[in-house]
Amino acid sequence: MNIRPRHRLATLCAALLLPLSVSAGELIVSAAASLTNAFKEIGQGFEAAHPDAKVTMNFAASGALLQQISQGAPVDVFASADQETMNRAADGGHVLDGTRVNFAGNQLVVVTPADSKVKLEKLSDLKADEVKRIAIGNPSSVPNGRYAKSALEVAKLWASLEPKLVLADNVRQSLNYVSRGEVEVGFVFATDAATDKEHVKVAFSVPLEKPIVYPIAQIKTTQNAELGKSFIEYVRSPAGIAVLERYGFTKP
Repeated sequence: MNIRPRHRLATLCAALLLPLSVSAGELIVSAAASLTNAFKEIGQGFEAAHPDAKVTMNFAASGALLQQISQGAPVDVFASADQETMNRAADGGHVLDGTRVNFAGNQLVVVTPADSKVKLEKLSDLKADEVKRIAIGNPSSVPNGRYAKSALEVAKLWASLEPKLVLADNVRQSLNYVSRGEVEVGFVFATDAATDKEHVKVAFSVPLEKPIVYPIAQIKTTQNAELGKSFIEYVRSPAGIAVLERYGFTKP
Protein backbone atom coordinates (compact mmCIF):
# COMPACT_ATOMS: atom_id res chain seq x y z
CA MET A 1 0.00 0.00 0.00
CA ASN A 2 1.46 3.32 -1.04
CA ILE A 3 0.08 6.18 1.03
CA ARG A 4 2.82 8.70 0.40
CA PRO A 5 1.13 11.89 -0.88
CA ARG A 6 1.82 13.56 -4.18
CA HIS A 7 3.03 16.83 -2.72
CA ARG A 8 3.03 19.06 -5.81
CA LEU A 9 -0.37 17.85 -6.98
CA ALA A 10 -1.95 18.57 -3.60
CA THR A 11 -0.47 22.06 -3.60
CA LEU A 12 -1.78 22.73 -7.10
CA CYS A 13 -5.26 21.49 -6.21
CA ALA A 14 -5.35 23.73 -3.15
CA ALA A 15 -4.32 26.72 -5.25
CA LEU A 16 -7.09 26.05 -7.76
CA LEU A 17 -9.65 26.45 -4.98
CA LEU A 18 -8.75 30.13 -4.58
CA PRO A 19 -10.78 32.70 -6.53
CA LEU A 20 -9.06 34.56 -9.35
CA SER A 21 -10.29 37.91 -8.05
CA VAL A 22 -11.88 39.25 -4.89
CA SER A 23 -14.58 41.83 -4.15
CA ALA A 24 -14.20 44.76 -1.79
CA GLY A 25 -15.92 42.97 1.10
CA GLU A 26 -14.26 39.60 0.62
CA LEU A 27 -11.29 38.54 2.69
CA ILE A 28 -9.17 35.53 1.74
CA VAL A 29 -7.41 33.96 4.69
CA SER A 30 -4.77 31.29 4.07
CA ALA A 31 -4.18 29.40 7.30
CA ALA A 32 -2.20 26.39 8.47
CA ALA A 33 -4.13 23.11 8.37
CA SER A 34 -3.98 22.78 12.15
CA LEU A 35 -6.10 25.94 12.41
CA THR A 36 -8.97 24.49 10.38
CA ASN A 37 -11.57 24.01 13.11
CA ALA A 38 -10.73 27.12 15.10
CA PHE A 39 -10.47 29.47 12.12
CA LYS A 40 -13.72 28.25 10.59
CA GLU A 41 -15.46 29.30 13.78
CA ILE A 42 -13.49 32.53 14.02
CA GLY A 43 -14.41 33.33 10.43
CA GLN A 44 -18.08 32.88 11.23
CA GLY A 45 -17.75 35.11 14.29
CA PHE A 46 -15.97 37.77 12.26
CA GLU A 47 -18.68 37.75 9.61
CA ALA A 48 -21.33 38.09 12.32
CA ALA A 49 -19.48 41.13 13.68
CA HIS A 50 -18.93 42.53 10.17
CA PRO A 51 -22.14 41.85 8.20
CA ASP A 52 -20.74 43.31 4.99
CA ALA A 53 -17.70 41.02 5.03
CA LYS A 54 -17.26 37.55 3.59
CA VAL A 55 -14.33 35.42 4.74
CA THR A 56 -13.00 32.72 2.41
CA MET A 57 -10.74 30.25 4.21
CA ASN A 58 -7.94 28.32 2.50
CA PHE A 59 -6.31 25.60 4.63
CA ALA A 60 -3.15 23.67 3.79
CA ALA A 61 0.39 23.14 5.03
CA SER A 62 2.08 26.47 5.74
CA GLY A 63 4.75 25.84 3.10
CA ALA A 64 2.14 25.04 0.46
CA LEU A 65 0.28 28.23 1.31
CA LEU A 66 3.45 30.27 1.00
CA GLN A 67 4.06 28.70 -2.40
CA GLN A 68 0.59 29.80 -3.52
CA ILE A 69 1.28 33.34 -2.28
CA SER A 70 4.64 33.38 -4.06
CA GLN A 71 2.88 32.37 -7.28
CA GLY A 72 0.48 35.30 -7.04
CA ALA A 73 -2.60 33.73 -5.46
CA PRO A 74 -4.98 36.42 -4.13
CA VAL A 75 -4.45 36.18 -0.36
CA ASP A 76 -5.14 38.91 2.17
CA VAL A 77 -4.13 37.31 5.47
CA PHE A 78 -1.65 34.48 6.12
CA ALA A 79 -1.49 32.48 9.36
CA SER A 80 1.43 30.06 9.65
CA ALA A 81 2.05 27.23 12.12
CA ASP A 82 5.67 28.28 12.54
CA GLN A 83 7.95 31.29 12.53
CA GLU A 84 10.22 29.89 9.81
CA THR A 85 7.57 29.94 7.09
CA MET A 86 6.49 33.46 8.00
CA ASN A 87 10.16 34.52 7.98
CA ARG A 88 10.44 33.17 4.45
CA ALA A 89 7.29 35.06 3.47
CA ALA A 90 8.77 38.26 4.89
CA ASP A 91 12.16 37.67 3.24
CA GLY A 92 10.36 37.17 -0.07
CA GLY A 93 8.68 40.55 0.25
CA HIS A 94 5.18 39.14 0.72
CA VAL A 95 4.35 40.43 4.22
CA LEU A 96 2.84 43.88 4.68
CA ASP A 97 5.14 45.81 6.99
CA GLY A 98 3.98 46.24 10.56
CA THR A 99 1.17 43.66 10.41
CA ARG A 100 2.93 40.54 11.68
CA VAL A 101 1.98 39.40 15.19
CA ASN A 102 1.98 36.14 17.16
CA PHE A 103 -1.45 34.89 18.19
CA ALA A 104 -1.33 31.26 19.41
CA GLY A 105 0.82 28.43 20.71
CA ASN A 106 0.61 24.65 20.40
CA GLN A 107 2.30 21.42 21.44
CA LEU A 108 3.72 18.52 19.45
CA VAL A 109 2.46 15.08 20.45
CA VAL A 110 2.82 11.48 19.34
CA VAL A 111 -0.48 9.70 18.72
CA THR A 112 -1.53 6.11 18.04
CA PRO A 113 -4.83 4.56 16.96
CA ALA A 114 -7.25 4.49 19.87
CA ASP A 115 -7.19 0.69 20.03
CA SER A 116 -3.40 0.39 19.81
CA LYS A 117 -1.69 -1.90 22.31
CA VAL A 118 1.78 -0.50 21.60
CA LYS A 119 3.19 1.15 24.71
CA LEU A 120 5.01 4.38 23.92
CA GLU A 121 6.36 6.82 26.51
CA LYS A 122 9.30 8.52 24.79
CA LEU A 123 10.84 9.07 21.37
CA SER A 124 13.27 6.18 21.66
CA ASP A 125 10.29 3.80 21.98
CA LEU A 126 9.56 4.48 18.30
CA LYS A 127 12.43 2.13 17.46
CA ALA A 128 10.30 -0.82 18.63
CA ASP A 129 9.60 -3.52 16.06
CA GLU A 130 5.85 -3.05 16.58
CA VAL A 131 6.19 0.46 15.14
CA LYS A 132 6.52 -0.11 11.41
CA ARG A 133 5.15 3.17 10.00
CA ILE A 134 5.27 6.70 11.43
CA ALA A 135 3.23 9.53 9.89
CA ILE A 136 5.01 12.86 9.81
CA GLY A 137 4.45 16.05 7.87
CA ASN A 138 6.92 16.53 5.05
CA PRO A 139 9.66 18.62 6.73
CA SER A 140 10.28 20.56 3.52
CA SER A 141 6.88 22.25 3.66
CA VAL A 142 5.00 21.21 6.82
CA PRO A 143 5.90 22.91 10.14
CA ASN A 144 4.66 19.89 12.07
CA GLY A 145 7.20 17.78 10.21
CA ARG A 146 10.00 20.25 10.87
CA TYR A 147 9.25 20.28 14.58
CA ALA A 148 9.22 16.47 14.62
CA LYS A 149 12.42 16.18 12.61
CA SER A 150 14.19 18.62 14.90
CA ALA A 151 13.13 16.66 17.99
CA LEU A 152 14.26 13.38 16.44
CA GLU A 153 17.60 14.87 15.41
CA VAL A 154 18.20 16.21 18.93
CA ALA A 155 17.42 12.72 20.25
CA LYS A 156 19.77 11.25 17.59
CA LEU A 157 16.94 9.13 16.20
CA TRP A 158 16.24 10.69 12.79
CA ALA A 159 18.57 8.46 10.75
CA SER A 160 17.40 5.23 12.35
CA LEU A 161 13.69 6.07 12.09
CA GLU A 162 13.70 7.65 8.64
CA PRO A 163 12.93 4.31 6.85
CA LYS A 164 9.69 4.08 8.85
CA LEU A 165 8.45 7.55 7.97
CA VAL A 166 5.34 8.16 5.86
CA LEU A 167 5.39 11.77 4.65
CA ALA A 168 2.14 13.73 4.70
CA ASP A 169 1.13 16.92 2.91
CA ASN A 170 -0.11 18.49 6.15
CA VAL A 171 -0.71 17.67 9.79
CA ARG A 172 -4.34 16.69 9.23
CA GLN A 173 -3.24 14.06 6.74
CA SER A 174 -0.87 12.64 9.37
CA LEU A 175 -3.79 12.52 11.80
CA ASN A 176 -5.97 10.75 9.22
CA TYR A 177 -3.32 8.10 8.59
CA VAL A 178 -3.34 7.30 12.31
CA SER A 179 -7.12 7.44 12.75
CA ARG A 180 -7.60 5.01 9.85
CA GLY A 181 -4.98 2.63 11.26
CA GLU A 182 -2.74 2.94 8.20
CA VAL A 183 0.24 3.73 10.44
CA GLU A 184 1.07 2.74 14.00
CA VAL A 185 2.22 6.20 15.08
CA GLY A 186 1.95 9.82 13.99
CA PHE A 187 3.34 13.21 14.92
CA VAL A 188 0.58 15.83 15.17
CA PHE A 189 -0.24 18.93 17.15
CA ALA A 190 -2.13 18.54 20.41
CA THR A 191 -5.00 20.53 18.92
CA ASP A 192 -5.32 18.09 16.02
CA ALA A 193 -5.33 15.08 18.33
CA ALA A 194 -8.15 16.68 20.29
CA THR A 195 -10.38 16.79 17.19
CA ASP A 196 -10.53 12.98 16.88
CA LYS A 197 -10.45 11.45 20.35
CA GLU A 198 -12.66 8.62 19.15
CA HIS A 199 -10.01 7.24 16.82
CA VAL A 200 -6.64 8.40 18.19
CA LYS A 201 -5.01 8.73 21.58
CA VAL A 202 -2.00 10.73 22.72
CA ALA A 203 0.95 8.58 23.73
CA PHE A 204 3.19 11.41 24.94
CA SER A 205 4.15 15.03 24.37
CA VAL A 206 7.35 15.69 22.43
CA PRO A 207 9.97 17.93 24.07
CA LEU A 208 11.13 20.78 21.84
CA GLU A 209 13.99 23.24 22.14
CA LYS A 210 11.76 26.13 21.00
CA PRO A 211 8.04 26.63 21.70
CA ILE A 212 5.52 26.34 18.88
CA VAL A 213 4.23 29.84 18.12
CA TYR A 214 1.82 30.80 15.34
CA PRO A 215 2.26 34.17 13.55
CA ILE A 216 -0.32 35.97 11.41
CA ALA A 217 0.15 38.85 8.97
CA GLN A 218 -1.37 40.66 6.03
CA ILE A 219 0.00 39.95 2.57
CA LYS A 220 1.45 42.95 0.76
CA THR A 221 -0.73 42.48 -2.33
CA THR A 222 -3.97 42.59 -0.32
CA GLN A 223 -6.80 44.63 -1.78
CA ASN A 224 -8.58 44.77 1.58
CA ALA A 225 -6.00 46.06 4.05
CA GLU A 226 -8.50 47.58 6.49
CA LEU A 227 -10.61 44.43 6.54
CA GLY A 228 -7.47 42.32 6.99
CA LYS A 229 -6.41 44.49 9.90
CA SER A 230 -9.84 44.04 11.47
CA PHE A 231 -9.65 40.26 11.04
CA ILE A 232 -6.27 40.03 12.75
CA GLU A 233 -7.59 42.21 15.57
CA TYR A 234 -10.59 39.88 15.89
CA VAL A 235 -8.34 36.80 16.06
CA ARG A 236 -6.51 38.42 18.99
CA SER A 237 -9.64 39.77 20.65
CA PRO A 238 -11.26 38.06 23.67
CA ALA A 239 -13.76 36.43 21.29
CA GLY A 240 -11.02 35.04 19.04
CA ILE A 241 -8.85 33.93 21.94
CA ALA A 242 -11.81 32.12 23.50
CA VAL A 243 -12.28 30.10 20.30
CA LEU A 244 -8.59 29.28 20.04
CA GLU A 245 -8.43 28.16 23.67
CA ARG A 246 -11.55 26.03 23.25
CA TYR A 247 -9.75 24.13 20.50
CA GLY A 248 -6.67 23.65 22.67
CA PHE A 249 -4.41 26.47 21.49
CA THR A 250 -2.42 28.32 24.10
CA LYS A 251 -1.28 31.91 24.34
CA PRO A 252 1.89 32.61 22.31
